[in-house]
Amino acid sequence: MPPQPKESNLVSQALLTWYSRYQRDLPWRVTQDPYHILVSEMMLQQTQVERVRQYYSKFLERFPTLRELAQASLDDVLKAWEGLGYYARARNLHRTAQIVLRDYGGKIPHSREELLKLPGIGRYTAGAILSIAFSQDEPVVDANVRRVLSRLFAVRQAQTQRELEELARKLLPPGQAGLFNQALMDLGATICIAHKPRCLVCPLAKLCEARRLGIQSELPVRPPARAKPHYDVAVGIIWKDGKILITKRPDDGLLGGLWEFPGGKRQTHESLEDCVRREIFEEVNVRVRDLKHFMTVQHGYSHFKVTLHVFWGYYAGGRPRCRGCSAWAWVAPQELTQYAFPSANQKIIVKLFDALGKPTVNSRSRAHHTKE
Repeated sequence: MPPQPKESNLVSQALLTWYSRYQRDLPWRVTQDPYHILVSEMMLQQTQVERVRQYYSKFLERFPTLRELAQASLDDVLKAWEGLGYYARARNLHRTAQIVLRDYGGKIPHSREELLKLPGIGRYTAGAILSIAFSQDEPVVDANVRRVLSRLFAVRQAQTQRELEELARKLLPPGQAGLFNQALMDLGATICIAHKPRCLVCPLAKLCEARRLGIQSELPVRPPARAKPHYDVAVGIIWKDGKILITKRPDDGLLGGLWEFPGGKRQTHESLEDCVRREIFEEVNVRVRDLKHFMTVQHGYSHFKVTLHVFWGYYAGGRPRCRGCSAWAWVAPQELTQYAFPSANQKIIVKLFDALGKPTVNSRSRAHHTKE
């Protein structure tokens, strides 16, 4: 049942009073700069607050204005994002900055319709930008807010994003949507948590229908979990004249624009060594020899898991050219840290450095890489 006006007022008053005392101290909470809010909200997509806290200020130091971000290379943006994961967000943020600079004079649009046209900005991110940066009465619904609303009103059936947004909209105190939305998120993150909610200290306990019914731990209704598929992936650390072959993924798709040690998924009945040979030839037209197992990495993504089988080997011939990559390079080990690699590959680099002895990082030059 949707909240009545009196009930909405009670909820907003209780929540804002609680928030004024217990709000989390987060660096993006001290600004209404639309660019800063855009950066924080893109980083916060599917990523925990404490993880984002480690990157947010450094990213803004590197790209203090939207113009500087738009004019930076994608390689530099991905390097600044390295380790935060979900790299499509970095590509989307970079592209959004370019579009805003080109089409909006460098000013982030303040209408939902225009924001939703920008890469990587969905209904939640648009609502957060509009309410926090532009003080518009727009709701936001993330996982924390969904949980709070589902318990507050004892929602026993799965709800769409739009349905929950309309429920949240009825609670918004006029002119204070930004504060209210952040208060809802904080409540879900610190009090109305997924397991063992802290109802005894919740400012909405007396208004919570799920608590009255004793079903708060059963909500929100979740769809049954699906098993994640698993893939075996074989890659090579391939040497030639003291340098290692790395390749760059195409800009679109998973991990787009990042550098990696070349390789790919093992086919049915294929040995891991044969997989390395085939994948590297298909990807960059290089033949390899003397492959020896170096390490194994277990890594999980949002929708699947991989076992990364890493082999040490040597160049055996072939003129490198891009067949399944967007660029390639032969780099000295100490130059690897200048490139943006996905997390699983970073684990390989750590082990490689251990095997070689920690190299000196040359921060002033980048190895030449080739595109075809």
